[in-house]
Amino acid sequence: MNILILHNSYQQTGGEDAVVAAESALLRGAGHRVRVETVSNHAISGLAARATTFLNAPYDPKRKEWLADLVARERPDLVHIHNFFPLLTPAIHEAAAEMGLPVVQTLHNYRLVCANARLFRKGSICEKCLAGSRFWGVAHRCYRGSFPGSLAVVRMQERAFRVGMWHSHVHRYIALTAFARKKFIASGLPADRIAVKPNFVARTSAPADARHGALFVGRLSPEKGVETLIKAWRRLPMFPLTIAGSGPELESMRALAPANVMFTGAQEPEEIALHMAKAQALIVPSLWYEGFPMVVAEAFAAGLPIIASNIGSLAEIVVPGRNGSHFVPGDAQNLAVMVKALLADPAALQRLAAGARASYETHYRPETNLAQLERIYAEAIITARMG
Repeated sequence: MNILILHNSYQQTGGEDAVVAAESALLRGAGHRVRVETVSNHAISGLAARATTFLNAPYDPKRKEWLADLVARERPDLVHIHNFFPLLTPAIHEAAAEMGLPVVQTLHNYRLVCANARLFRKGSICEKCLAGSRFWGVAHRCYRGSFPGSLAVVRMQERAFRVGMWHSHVHRYIALTAFARKKFIASGLPADRIAVKPNFVARTSAPADARHGALFVGRLSPEKGVETLIKAWRRLPMFPLTIAGSGPELESMRALAPANVMFTGAQEPEEIALHMAKAQALIVPSLWYEGFPMVVAEAFAAGLPIIASNIGSLAEIVVPGRNGSHFVPGDAQNLAVMVKALLADPAALQRLAAGARASYETHYRPETNLAQLERIYAEAIITARMG
């Protein structure tokens, strides 16, 4: 199959970029021809560029022409879109569908229905735009605290729904979890076109002979719940905690943390793998509906149990008694209790470590993901032919 992958990368490399690279390599390894076309937000530099991006965010006719030229050169059998905001715009969905091409859209986050893409505002879950007007996103300046930025997102959302873009020009959506699928259905996306396929990891590492302490990997920002984690660790002087990552809360979290917490800053994938090999558990204290964190699949691949907030997709991915345990989101005391109970129980840790690895073998191996992706592509092709 000849597959054209389209992606709008962010200014800071993130999980979506990693997924695009991993899936592309997976498809090439299976014998498919893959062309990845990426545009970058680095291009949005200066007032003029920002103004143009704002005006074009709902629909950029030049992107329709751009894709038509690209399709003429590449002659793909299918177009797979990842992030398209703000530079690619829904014009690419329309262009591909009008040329008779099957269109697949991965839903990495909630951007189609939420201005900040997280369904999270002022420290807690917010679903006002699911239950009511999407213009709440403008009223609350949900896109980076910016009125024009938020308006640009909402204008894109409103136009796409108004012209039936998401029902007629996308033949298969990929939601990362069943939980996310339900949220997208509630937001108005067609249920019969949303498939579930998680992320995957190809590289695995053997655990160290002796594991010790806990690990957090991720961006240090409010929705990640790092403050809850630090407050819990003030109750756990007997266990070391390593925090790998950077972000806007780094310095404030350093100031709050007790002596048994070590901050490493941002780490390369190889360094993260070493931390996972040495830790007894990964802590995921998120306060928002995570999509499917790559760090979760990486932990399972390393046989590392996860203690996660009982919220959203995490409540689905982490199964108590099988590959980890849950705690009440934002409850530092409850987290401390769960950490102490698990890290002080070698037998439970060994059982959950085996379960974590089994979860990887069953759900998150490349071969499993390839079969799921190829099936979704086949379904998209059939739907496109049916009109």
